[in-house]
Amino acid sequence: MNEKLLWLLAFVALYWAYCVYLGIRGARMARTASDYFLAGRSLPVWVFVLAATAISFSGWTFLGHPAMIYRDGFPYAYISFFTIVIPLTGIVFLKRQWMLGKRFGYVTPGEMLSDYYQCDRIRFLTVVVAVLFTVPFMGVQLGAAGYLFNVLSDGLISTTAGTLLLAVAVFLYVVYGGMRAVAYADSIQCILLAVGVILTGAIAIYAIGGVDNLLTSLERMGHSEFGLWGTTKGAGGGDYNSYLAVPGMMQPVSGVSETADTGGPWTGMMILTFLMAMLGVQASPAFSMWSFGNNTPKPFAPQQVWVSGLILGGILFIVSTAQGMSTHLLGATPSLAGSGVPIDWILTPEISDIPDTLVPYLLTMVQDQMPWLVAFLGVCALAGMQSAGAAYMSTAGAMLTRDVYKHRLQPQAGHSIQKFVARVCVLLILLAALIVALMNKDTLVLLGGMAVAFGLQMWPALLGICWFKWFSARGISAGLIAGLLGVFFTDNLGVSLLHAIGLDLWGRWPLTIHSGGWGIALNLIVCVTLSLRSQDEAEDSHKASYHRFLKEHAALTPNKRRLIPLAWGLTLIWVFFAIGPGVVVGNDIFGAPNAGRDGWAFGIPSIWAWQILFWLLGVGLLWFLAYFMEMSTVPEQEIEALSDDIGDPGLDEANQT
Repeated sequence: MNEKLLWLLAFVALYWAYCVYLGIRGARMARTASDYFLAGRSLPVWVFVLAATAISFSGWTFLGHPAMIYRDGFPYAYISFFTIVIPLTGIVFLKRQWMLGKRFGYVTPGEMLSDYYQCDRIRFLTVVVAVLFTVPFMGVQLGAAGYLFNVLSDGLISTTAGTLLLAVAVFLYVVYGGMRAVAYADSIQCILLAVGVILTGAIAIYAIGGVDNLLTSLERMGHSEFGLWGTTKGAGGGDYNSYLAVPGMMQPVSGVSETADTGGPWTGMMILTFLMAMLGVQASPAFSMWSFGNNTPKPFAPQQVWVSGLILGGILFIVSTAQGMSTHLLGATPSLAGSGVPIDWILTPEISDIPDTLVPYLLTMVQDQMPWLVAFLGVCALAGMQSAGAAYMSTAGAMLTRDVYKHRLQPQAGHSIQKFVARVCVLLILLAALIVALMNKDTLVLLGGMAVAFGLQMWPALLGICWFKWFSARGISAGLIAGLLGVFFTDNLGVSLLHAIGLDLWGRWPLTIHSGGWGIALNLIVCVTLSLRSQDEAEDSHKASYHRFLKEHAALTPNKRRLIPLAWGLTLIWVFFAIGPGVVVGNDIFGAPNAGRDGWAFGIPSIWAWQILFWLLGVGLLWFLAYFMEMSTVPEQEIEALSDDIGDPGLDEANQT
């Protein structure tokens, strides 16, 4: 057994032992169902800040993201703006959901939404969204972990065995400790994830001989036509190398793997709609439950602005982007190979065919010199993959228990039986995720994008309860069904099903619009249309009481209320130029991609400078909304809780324990 494998086994054993310890500790503290499902509504501020960040970004930040930058260049690097748009969803919804959870004692979002809309169908659909989100998301993390084990163990541990090992480890601490164990584990995993991304990026930059070699290669890239997608000529993005320019606002092609002379799939509309799908992360039912797990909204703003927007954003826009583009110098593109790159560091051909193999390959480059570092980075990658999957498994199990078993099958279920059923549900979810992990052939980022597209379909329901009282129960439920179908039939699984029955209507992501974009468009059209046609006075009166409560506790001063149009105007402008059709301006505003380093205003390609500029502006926008407009701050008026645990007859049982 070689030294690297010994280090790997030692680090992984210590790390998983710590996670299992957290599970046992959490089980001892979880006396009631609310303790188990929501950590007793008492997550510490620092724990939520770190855990919510880990849940939001997960393993694809470590493995999939730099690999796709390598494959598709700077146009894909715009997806790094998920460090801005994911917390933007939290700014819109988390504080108000927390206020309602605190007031009425909600445990799951299904309870909250069905109570507000007075419709059990919405409760059931919320559970469906949670499962559709969790199973593929967890599955893709497990599959990636199995592959990583296989690479780092030099084939001694098979991909299947590695997948099963991670599944068992996650299951043990989730099933025992519930949300509390997951939260404390995720707080450590967040730090490991960030450190791992930085160190892996440093390895890639060191391997090519430094930043100067990277910029020189980008200069040569600008004068060439090499690459998977050719140039952007005729695509609306100028006549530039497709790795350095967005190919226009929209293209009449679909998918992300069809080679065509269009400059690639990452048009302005593709970038916008893919990032719209990312809005589904903190709109997902799981994040609603995480908001309920806090005793105060104090951690929301620092997580959204400083940790997610500033720190993670900086790491991705600078380190991960440099890492992804630098790998073209490691022999994958012979005409760009940097001088001084050792011959044994040359990339193997399958790297370009299977992007997710890139980061594991980078780790193996230093295994002879620093085997302990490779093992440590392997644990960092595992931590990133565990973080989100564990959180979603925990909350999905809770929702199946509360919204299906307890609500429909056994209303008198006490705390002990609720925790037992939740653990069984977690096991079932894990088994389904394992099937996805072992069968999936898609890349980490793209399958994860389909999962969050399902979460995006919760936006209208949350807009209704938090902001717009005229959305009706009929409109919300019909729109949610339409949105889920829209996502399914414009992504791989649905397209394959259509082809199987002889319907060849479109490919994946028609018109370079992500399935999340198609889904939310259908969702909103159906929701708005039916809501306008199904207004009910009694229903409106019931919903108005919720909105009066929110207005009383979250109202702005008159001076700040006047700034509301400005706030949303600035948001729309930022969206248009940072992640929407306006991104084409960034192709050459600071110098044409083929102008070279002397012609680039900041010494880097214009598209990279544009991304960094709008990342910083995005952080400013998050601060303005979260802090100045008080969308994520603590309400000045204390909220009186009407119930500690809504409709739970097991309270007497807990008191007798």
